[in-house]
Amino acid sequence: MLTKYALYLLAAALLMQNPNANTVQEPQASEFRALLEKAPKLQLQRTELKAASLPDWGTTMVSWVTSDRGGLIYLLQRSDKADPVIVMKPDGSIVRSFGKGLYTMPHAVRVDPQGNVWTTDAASSMVTKFSPDGKKMLEISVGGQPSPCRNNFCGTTDIAFAPNGHLFIADGYANARILEYMPDGKKVREWGTAGKGPGQFNLPHSIQVDEKGTIYVADRENARIQRFDPAGKFLGEWPKYGKTYGMKLKPDALWISTQMRIEPNGNTGWLMKLDRQTGQLLGYIAVTGGVHGMEAFDNGELILASPGATQVPQFFRVQK
Repeated sequence: MLTKYALYLLAAALLMQNPNANTVQEPQASEFRALLEKAPKLQLQRTELKAASLPDWGTTMVSWVTSDRGGLIYLLQRSDKADPVIVMKPDGSIVRSFGKGLYTMPHAVRVDPQGNVWTTDAASSMVTKFSPDGKKMLEISVGGQPSPCRNNFCGTTDIAFAPNGHLFIADGYANARILEYMPDGKKVREWGTAGKGPGQFNLPHSIQVDEKGTIYVADRENARIQRFDPAGKFLGEWPKYGKTYGMKLKPDALWISTQMRIEPNGNTGWLMKLDRQTGQLLGYIAVTGGVHGMEAFDNGELILASPGATQVPQFFRVQK
């Protein structure tokens, strides 16, 4: 359990404001509100805790958060006053840090089933694999980003791990595609084009793969979650839940961090629990200050990397 332990998650500013994301009225907003009215509000509450130890990061941004099987928490942050990858115990003490000099715009961090740490860079489009102790093991240069890279957002967003060991990478800031790689970094295939149709994307921002190989893609600016089989065949979409930024698959649910489509990035958002098979909304938590990467623990606790909450962790705990 993470209760009674200190955590420190510095605020994560949203990375790139879509130039076409001006507030507009649309039917989806009404449907979104109707879903919230009918769905149960989950009995979780935010717990704001001070860190046990932490370097002076100033007004840093924690972009993403994840954890390993042993309960260590991995933060990917953007301040030049500390290493990009920070590894913390649940009591808030720092175990180690690494990755200095390897990033232009750190974006997502994930831990694979073997305990290795993977990160994405939204500017260089580099995907980097580290051992659990922070030794660099592999780099994948996804490529395809334009030059110059506008606002340092023109590359990869997230990575997920298939049951067969293959890697699936979302490349969303300048491209609209999903790429598949072998564990050794050899490219297998890619799919996706810009657009609104099945298998098309407008900023695929987060990706997850379940135990059957089903791929879930948060098609952020199209305000939907698309699902695919392991070969990239379109299986369906869930278009009801706004602009999804982060996702985490658990045995009983798909957790997402999202916000209403008609509102500017960084406004009030929600953490939502969805049925993995049907996409039905099982419950939600309102979040002030926006949403980005998130983590869900086996005991039901959540951690959110959130913009707009400087030096205040976004930490949710099951009420007892």
